[in-house]
Amino acid sequence: MNSTPPNAQSPSMSRILGATLIAVLLAAIVFLVAVLPAEFGVDPLGTGRALGLMDLADASESPYEKVEQVHKVDRTEFILEPFQSVEYKYQLSEASTMIFSWVATGELVFDMHADPEGMEGEEGVESFDKGNALSGAGVYHAPFTGIHGWFWENRSFEQVHVQLNSAGFYDSSIVFRDGGSFDRELNPAIQ
Repeated sequence: MNSTPPNAQSPSMSRILGATLIAVLLAAIVFLVAVLPAEFGVDPLGTGRALGLMDLADASESPYEKVEQVHKVDRTEFILEPFQSVEYKYQLSEASTMIFSWVATGELVFDMHADPEGMEGEEGVESFDKGNALSGAGVYHAPFTGIHGWFWENRSFEQVHVQLNSAGFYDSSIVFRDGGSFDRELNPAIQ
């Protein structure tokens, strides 16, 4: 028994080719707009970032990251007289990580910032957190090789003690104070 209705016609070859071409074109658009950004982190049209798909490409990465360098631990304290300041920074390579916490006995003006290696003066300096506070804590991932750390200033009429504790994959630290600077050697956490 034939199930084809008596007046039905088969689609022409040109209609089949046209439908196939439209399907291939739509598939290519979906691939460029969504699949490349979400699966491979490639965003040729900028739509992946606009749609929030770029983070999906990173979701399959392992949370484990092997590092050849032994981390170091640092604890330092400064006394800031009224209207005195200090800047304390670590030498970090690009993508190095540091965890930190600092606490002060009085409110300080602070600026957590970094200076790219090889640049002079204020060129390239990037601030990441600044304001007035009694303390701060966090995890920092160096966006570039250079010196990364804090500027603290006591704008009160009282003496303020500030204590910094950190651990990370830094090489050394440097103190900028009273118009000069000096390096501090840091020991590895494991010796």
